[in-house]
Amino acid sequence: QVQLVESGGGLVQAGGSLRLSCAASGSIFSINAMGWYRQAPGKQRELVAHITSGSSTNYADSVKGRFTISRGNAKNTVYLQMNSLKPEDTDVYYCNADVIPTTATNLVYHYWGQGTQVTVSS
Repeated sequence: QVQLVESGGGLVQAGGSLRLSCAASGSIFSINAMGWYRQAPGKQRELVAHITSGSSTNYADSVKGRFTISRGNAKNTVYLQMNSLKPEDTDVYYCNADVIPTTATNLVYHYWGQGTQVTVSS
């Protein structure tokens, strides 16, 4: 079993910063890519930022130049540094990981965290 635990959400004023963290634990052989998504009520979940095991990154156009995704040295953690936050960044943010489990190293499973609320006030 694999768990993703997010932290770092909260309430911030427009122009402020937050740093989200996500730690993966459990029966993990390795993790390929990790990413952050966000979802507002009644809307589809959308990609915010994505990082591969080789540290290649891509971002949604709406966050380019403001958000930075990175992985920890242990490669089981992923961070999202969010600067110059805007009210439209208000959403629930979810961590995602493509995990190769120790029990089946020929397979890749997609796991989600429970989500963390980010609220940006104007």
